[in-house]
Amino acid sequence: GRMAGKMGLRRLNDAKAFQLGGNGLGRVVGASLPLVTTLGTGALCAGYRPGLAQDGPDAPSYPAYGRLLGRRLAETSAVTRFPRPEKPVEIYEFEACPFCRKVREAVAILDLDVLFLPCPKDGPTFRPKVAAEGGKQMFPYMVDPNTGASMYESSDIIAYLFDKYGDGNVPFMLRNGAVSLLTNALGLLGRPGKGQTYRPAKQPEKPLELWGYEPSPFCKIVRETLVELEIPHILHSCARGSPKRQALMDRAGAFAVPYLEDPNEGVAMFESADIISYLEKTYAQAA
Repeated sequence: GRMAGKMGLRRLNDAKAFQLGGNGLGRVVGASLPLVTTLGTGALCAGYRPGLAQDGPDAPSYPAYGRLLGRRLAETSAVTRFPRPEKPVEIYEFEACPFCRKVREAVAILDLDVLFLPCPKDGPTFRPKVAAEGGKQMFPYMVDPNTGASMYESSDIIAYLFDKYGDGNVPFMLRNGAVSLLTNALGLLGRPGKGQTYRPAKQPEKPLELWGYEPSPFCKIVRETLVELEIPHILHSCARGSPKRQALMDRAGAFAVPYLEDPNEGVAMFESADIISYLEKTYAQAA
């Protein structure tokens, strides 16, 4: 095994060129549906702009799209000017819920790091916690440890996140409640019932860390497993234009998502099929 970044984690594999990687076409096509129905909402950070970058000793290595007029193609976005939460915002939710998916799109656009506390149906750990803290089992439920704010209702959470960690302008696809609910609900039909119901699993001591972003079908199928096994995870969202793409390259030697680090087992890996099989082997338990 190779060491991953500065973390001393054992790397179980390398990023491969784009391929299905043992996932099966149906699974990936089904997981791609939300990207189509939501018109790609969440694929780009706020204020995304492609452009040209100067070369030089400090030139970023990501993205390596090629060259134009002797200069390197590059991407930027407005998120570098937005306030950043010191601690990850905590969101109780589950993959198959359209209201939760709207909030996850906002997380991608704002380029936030979020601690997701999965609440699948019949989940014994985080569902009861939401009822105890907020008074009802309704999802998504957000707690911001930086401000002490907590709330239900996806539209309120989205408005709060854009106000606190953006420029206050919620994009149309998220601002119009009926449109965003319909587009997200239709998108989830590609993977019916996935990421919805609890399967017995061992709880990790520390949250796992996942690099990815909402519209990626490969990230979606990993998230379905994390949610079904009720595994808390910090998502480092890195949509197009995110500075975290370069940060992941620096950390892992390549940019490819999903990328998972498990501090409990001291391992790190790319490739959705490998990640899913690792999660099943390490955390899933016989019913």
